[in-house]
Amino acid sequence: MDEASFLKGMVTAVIYRNETNFYTVLKVKVQETSEIFEDKSVSVTGCFPIVLEEEIYTFYGKTASHPKFGLQFQADHFKKEVPATKESVIQYLSSELFEGIGKKTAQEIVNKLGEGAINKILGDATVLYEVPKLSKKKADKLAALLQKHQGLEQIMMSLNEFGFGPQLSMKIYQVYEAETLEKIRENPYQLVKDVEGIGFIKADELGNRIGISGKHKERIKAAVLYTVEVTCLQEGHTYIMTKQLIIETIKLLNQSASEEKVLEMDVADQIISLGEQKELFIEEDRCYNPSLYYAEQNFAKRVQKIMEQTEYDEQFPESEFLLALGELEERMQVQYAPTQKEAIQKALMSPLLLLTGGPGTGKTTVIRGIVELYSELHGLSLNPADYKKDETFPFVLAAPTGRAAKRMSESTGLPAVTIHRLLGWNGAEGFTHHEDHPIEGRLVIIDETSMLDIWLANQLFKAIPDRIQVIMVGDEDQLPSVGPGQVLKDLLALDIVPSIRLTNIYRQAEGSSIIEMAHEMKQGRLPKNLIAPTKDRSFIRCRQHQMTDVIEKIVKNALQKGYSARDIQVLAPMYKGPAGINELNVALQHILNPPKPKGRELKFGDVVYRTGDKVLQLVNQPENNVFNGDMGEIISIFYAKENTEKEDMAVISFDGNEITFTKKDFNQFTHAYCCSIHKSQGSEFPIVILPVVRSYYRMLRRNLLYTAITRSKQFLILCGEEEALEWGVKNKDSSLRQTSLQRRLRQAVEKDDEELSALQKQLPFSVYDANIGMEGITPFDFMEEEVK
Repeated sequence: MDEASFLKGMVTAVIYRNETNFYTVLKVKVQETSEIFEDKSVSVTGCFPIVLEEEIYTFYGKTASHPKFGLQFQADHFKKEVPATKESVIQYLSSELFEGIGKKTAQEIVNKLGEGAINKILGDATVLYEVPKLSKKKADKLAALLQKHQGLEQIMMSLNEFGFGPQLSMKIYQVYEAETLEKIRENPYQLVKDVEGIGFIKADELGNRIGISGKHKERIKAAVLYTVEVTCLQEGHTYIMTKQLIIETIKLLNQSASEEKVLEMDVADQIISLGEQKELFIEEDRCYNPSLYYAEQNFAKRVQKIMEQTEYDEQFPESEFLLALGELEERMQVQYAPTQKEAIQKALMSPLLLLTGGPGTGKTTVIRGIVELYSELHGLSLNPADYKKDETFPFVLAAPTGRAAKRMSESTGLPAVTIHRLLGWNGAEGFTHHEDHPIEGRLVIIDETSMLDIWLANQLFKAIPDRIQVIMVGDEDQLPSVGPGQVLKDLLALDIVPSIRLTNIYRQAEGSSIIEMAHEMKQGRLPKNLIAPTKDRSFIRCRQHQMTDVIEKIVKNALQKGYSARDIQVLAPMYKGPAGINELNVALQHILNPPKPKGRELKFGDVVYRTGDKVLQLVNQPENNVFNGDMGEIISIFYAKENTEKEDMAVISFDGNEITFTKKDFNQFTHAYCCSIHKSQGSEFPIVILPVVRSYYRMLRRNLLYTAITRSKQFLILCGEEEALEWGVKNKDSSLRQTSLQRRLRQAVEKDDEELSALQKQLPFSVYDANIGMEGITPFDFMEEEVK
C-alpha cells in the first residue's frame, strides 16, 4: 500500500469511541505530516483497538472533507511510536495499559534498563528480573502485556497489508487475537467459517498472496462449503446434488489465474473428506449443509411426534360440536359454508392442521370461528385480562413478520407476535424457547406459513410441546420463503398432516375484481377485462421510460383524494434500471416527502434521508424487537454537534417502537416508498401500484405477480406493458427447490409403522383382535388367587 499520506502526532483527546467496533474519533496535535493542514490540531478517524492520550502515533490514510466538521484525516491503519526518551518510557509503562505498574516502578525499570527499555523487554523478557523490587510475577505480566499491545499494532498493520480494511481487521482480531497472523498463514480459508463478512473470493485472494493456490486441499474444501452455502441461500435448496456441486465448485476454483487447474476427482476427494469430518452431510447423491440437514430431519420428527397424539380425535361428540357451532353462527351472525365447518371441526379434533386458501376464501373467518369455538368448548376466556399473572393465556398467535402479526391481531381481536418474538430470539445468543424450555399455551395458530423457511420452522416446532394443538395457515400459491426450504408446500404434498383448502371466494360477492384476477392468475390466465377500469382495479399502458412520470401522477392523484404515504405502496421486482426500486424511491420521495425549509436531512452515500421518510428495515434487531421487512418512519434527526455521542443520528418509529440509528448504521434500512415484492409478503396496503415492463422479464413469474396483487386491500393499479404481464402470468416458476422434507416425513411414518409391526409380532395375539376368546373374562380373573 502507498503510505505517502501519513500524519504523526500526539493524541490530545479521544472525542468518541465505540467499544463494539472500535470506531474512534481523535484530536491529534500534528508533529509531522505529508498533508497540508491549517491547524496544528487535526481530527483523526478510524478503527483503533487501543489509543492513549498524550502518546505519539503515526496514522496512514487520506484526508477527507466532512460537511460539518471540516477537514479530517481518515486512517486505514496506524502504528504507535515506541517511546524514545526516559520520561516518555516512564509515562508509557505507568499508563492504564499496564495494571500494577506505577510511576515509581516504571522509574526503577528505566533506571536499570535505560531509555531503550521497551525494545530490550520485547527482545528478552527476562531482563525485567534484574529490576530491583520487581517480583517475577509482575515482571512476567508486564512483559506479556507489552508483547500483546505491541503485537496488536503489528497485527493490524499486517492485516492492512493483506488488503483488509480497519473494520474487517478488527473483526478478524476479535476472533483470533494474538494468534491472528499464525491462523491466517496456516489456513486463510478458515476466515470464511469464522469471520462474518469474509467470503471465499476474499480468502482466496489472501491464499494466493501467501502461496496457497491450485489444488491445495484447504482451498478446495473452502470452495465446496462456500458453493453449498451460497447455492442453498440463493436458490432456496436444502441440499445440492453431488454432480452439480462438483461442477459449480470447479467453476469457482478455476476462475483464478492459477495455472494448476482443479479437476473433478480433486473436488470429489475433498467432498468425501468433508463428509468424513461431518462438515458436510452426504446422503446418496445429495450434499447438505449440516444446519439444513438437522433442521429438516428434526422438523420431520417433531411433526410425526405431534401427529402421534390421538387424544383430540373424539374429544367432543358430533352433536356437542354442531350445537356449539350453531350458537356461534347465531351470535356472530355468520353462516359457515360446509368446507369452513369441516375446517373448524378438523382444527378442534386434530393435533396439527394445515389451513390454506387464496384471498377472499374466508381464512380469517375460519380462524375466528376456531378460536371462538375452542374457547366455548373448553370453557376458556378470550380476554387476556381475565388471567392472573402466573396464568398462561391459552391462545398463541404468531406470524413470520411484524406486519403479518399485526394484521392477525386486528382480525381476531387477540394478541399476536412475530415468531422470533414468540421464541425469544436474542440474536447471537439464540432462542430462549426450545425443546428444554417450550412455549406455553393450548392452541397455537401460525399465519403466513408460506414464508416459513426450514430453519425457522424447525426452531418453532422444537419449542412446541406435544400437548399443544397447532394450526398452520397460509396461501401455497404465494412466493416461497426467502430462506431455504418450502415447508408449507412439502407438508401439503403428503397425507400425513390433515389439511383443508378453502376454494370458494366469498369476497367476490362484494365485487372485488382484484380477488377475481388473483384466482384467474392461479390458472395461468388474465381477466378478459384487464384493460377496462373497474371500481378497484385499473391498467395504465406505458413504456419503461414513461414509468416514473406515470407513477408520479398516480401518487399525486391519490394524495389529492386524501390518502397518505403509508396508504400507498409501490411494488417492483427489481432494484436497478429506470423502472427499478432505487429510481422509483428517489422520485417518490420527491413527491411524498420533498425538502422543506429548515427541514432536517442526512446524506448516506448517494441517498438522502429526511424526517418523515418511510423506511424499510433490512437487518434483524431482536434486542429492539425490529426485524427484516418491518416498515417505519423517520421521526427525528439529530446532528453530531447536538448530542453527547458526537454522531449524526436518526430515530425511526416502527409502529410506536422508537429505535435510534447512528449514521454508520444507516445501511440497516432503506426507503420504502417502493419496495420489492418479496419484502411485501405478510402485508396489505390500501393502494398497491405495480409496474410491469419487459425489462423485468428475468424476474416475472406467476407466484411473484400473484403475491404482489394480493397485497392490495382496496385499489390495484397496474402500469406498463400487457405482454409483459401476460408473459409473467404464464411463466410458472420453473426453479423447483431441492428439498428432502417429504422424504423425511415419509421415512418417519414408515419407521413408526415398522416399529408397530415388530411389536405385533412379539405379542401372542394381535393388538387389533385383543378380545378374541376373552368373552366373559374380567380384570379380576387376572389377579392372583388369595393364599389360603
